[in-house]
Amino acid sequence: MDVVALVIFGGALAVIALEWAHRTKVVLAGAALMVLLGILDQEQAIESIDWATLGLLAGMMIIVALVEPTGVFTFLAFRVAQLSQGNPVALLFLLAGMTGVLSAFLDNLTAILLVVPITLLIADVLRISAIPLVLTEVIASNIGGTATLIGDPPNILIGARVDELSFNDFIVNLAPVSLLTLVTVTGLLALLYRRSLTVDPERAREIAKIDAARDLRQARNVKRSLAVLGGTIVAFFLHVPLHVEPAVVALAGATVMLIVAADDVEKALERVEWATLFFFVGLFVMVGGLVERGIIDDVATWLADVTGGSSVAQGMVILWGSAGGSALVDNIPFTTAMLPVVERIQGAEFNDGLWWSLSLGACFGGNATMIAAAANVAATGILDRTGRKVSFVRFLAVGLPVTMVSLLIASAYLLLFQL
Repeated sequence: MDVVALVIFGGALAVIALEWAHRTKVVLAGAALMVLLGILDQEQAIESIDWATLGLLAGMMIIVALVEPTGVFTFLAFRVAQLSQGNPVALLFLLAGMTGVLSAFLDNLTAILLVVPITLLIADVLRISAIPLVLTEVIASNIGGTATLIGDPPNILIGARVDELSFNDFIVNLAPVSLLTLVTVTGLLALLYRRSLTVDPERAREIAKIDAARDLRQARNVKRSLAVLGGTIVAFFLHVPLHVEPAVVALAGATVMLIVAADDVEKALERVEWATLFFFVGLFVMVGGLVERGIIDDVATWLADVTGGSSVAQGMVILWGSAGGSALVDNIPFTTAMLPVVERIQGAEFNDGLWWSLSLGACFGGNATMIAAAANVAATGILDRTGRKVSFVRFLAVGLPVTMVSLLIASAYLLLFQL
């Protein structure tokens, strides 16, 4: 049965990586096979699902879905373009900064879905290529999302699994290295794209004339929605002294948002990404099958032997191994599989440095390839639908060097302050 479990899990990851079928279909089929073949029973399958992660994701999806119609995100995008005053390098830095901040406090996939359509409009008005701007935003979203517990799916998975790590712990330990990496990488991208981003002064003046706040003034429930969003973010910071789990904060915020800002509850709930939530359900069950068969224990033992029990070596292997694995199969399934491995490696004595290694490796590794993170797939899909196709190789040519630079910064940070 051990071999069968490995074949199911490895086969599912391969199908996802090769994009032969929708990833939600693949993991649900894999989970069903593990139960039907007796790798784990129904009760074990249910117990393996991390309901805290699902609650956190669902709550944030509802909140963002109800804030978006207010026009606040469109306002931010146009204001960023106006602040750049037609300077392409300034525009690149401002878009990267805005995307990074939104990714940290909303989640990187949501941020990309919000900013990319507006970026295409800005690029059309300025008559410049949208591809450099969008690729920069994708990279910024994965780096910015690393800064908080709710910014990137790997962090959500880690935060829900590890009780010792609070929302504030993520910000204190990951925000500084994320900020440094974002500035460094954006500078490199600005250097790379400096010749392809030339803005006509007349076009810059057209952007300056746009009333960025028009939709914001006309929208309903603006103040209520922003108040609930702000209150939810504050509650994330205070969840430890309040003795409330992040999932409860997100679901409570979503409930309040539905009460005060949703004219049609059913329509609001339709905007929840149910495919993503069920993807996690299937993934948790498949990883639960590996745990039940003792495969995770075997991997942890092998990793401990390879590193000789050194926490420094363990951290570096986890960092670079997670980046490589995430680049190949998507950082969500890879992080899910690594959670029990890191737990076994650290043993009875808690070592937060190993968890930061996993987070940085999985999140930064999400920039390496087009399939490494959900935000990458979403952004390139939007570009493809608008006739701006980005090939796997073109993305790799930008993403791989960026990932290497990011990992070198992360390695130095971990060695100096965490391991």
